[in-house]
Amino acid sequence: MAWNPSPEVAVARDAAKLLNAAPICIVFWVTGDAKVGMATYGKTKALCAEALALGTRAWKALGLR
Repeated sequence: MAWNPSPEVAVARDAAKLLNAAPICIVFWVTGDAKVGMATYGKTKALCAEALALGTRAWKALGLR
């Protein structure tokens, strides 16, 4: 699994650890200027791809662009 050093992915990775080693974690956030962001984490390469797919589906379901 490639290491992603971005701070957003670090938050998702840390959240997964704090949630009893959750294999997938998807984090959405809203900034003070009403921008929305998303970061995903998966314990393995396959789970990472699944997390991204689930996060993208949720992003689209919320009507985000």
